[in-house]
Amino acid sequence: MQPAIEVSDLTVAYRDHPVLWDIDLTVPQGVLMAIVGPNGAGKTTLIKSILSLVPASAGQVLLFGEPYTKGRQAVGYVPQRGSVDWDFPTSVLDVVLMGLYGKLGWFKRPGRKERVLAMDALQQVGMDSLAARQISQLSGGQQQRVFLARALVHDAAVYFMDEPLQGVDATTERAIIDLLRALRKRGKTVIVVHHDLQTVGEYFDQVMLLNVRRIASGPVAEVFTDENLRLTYGGRVAFLKATTSA
Repeated sequence: MQPAIEVSDLTVAYRDHPVLWDIDLTVPQGVLMAIVGPNGAGKTTLIKSILSLVPASAGQVLLFGEPYTKGRQAVGYVPQRGSVDWDFPTSVLDVVLMGLYGKLGWFKRPGRKERVLAMDALQQVGMDSLAARQISQLSGGQQQRVFLARALVHDAAVYFMDEPLQGVDATTERAIIDLLRALRKRGKTVIVVHHDLQTVGEYFDQVMLLNVRRIASGPVAEVFTDENLRLTYGGRVAFLKATTSA
């Protein structure tokens, strides 16, 4: 089967300082993959460079065997919650409807059909009763659910999510993981920047270990080893071994 994502020789540099170096990555279709690594490893930059949100110095990205630029409408993106201005005066429903602008175009207003789709997406994340609420009035977990609904309404084939579990309560975390698993069951490919090493084996079937370079990637059972963690995290390996074996 054609891979969902193929990244070849991807390098990103800021002012001649390499943030990502010569990355090769293959993501099969229909998997739930975690991207993990220390702070400053380039995890967010990797997602943004794949999505052409930051320029690459070199490399190529293919989506289902075609240049990414040809198929970008098949991709959904959930950025870090902290990167969003939550004081912007808009409602929950309007945020979710923004996920349809790529298909509608910026000059066509969403109609009844689009509102039905948006409400269905909100129902999937348990937020339909708050559709009229201003986003500034939401808790952190509720904000994250709204962003997930915005991605869901797009009905993408591939989803990129940057730290969707960061700072949410246990109930929201479980709800998000259940939703990601449901997407995988429907044949979607989900790639998640993740920070909690203790849950990698429980939540994901594939993992990429990153620290500027790709250390390893593939099935969790094969890749998520003490040796690869040492190569990824260096001097913090003693702490990591303790947490991952707890």
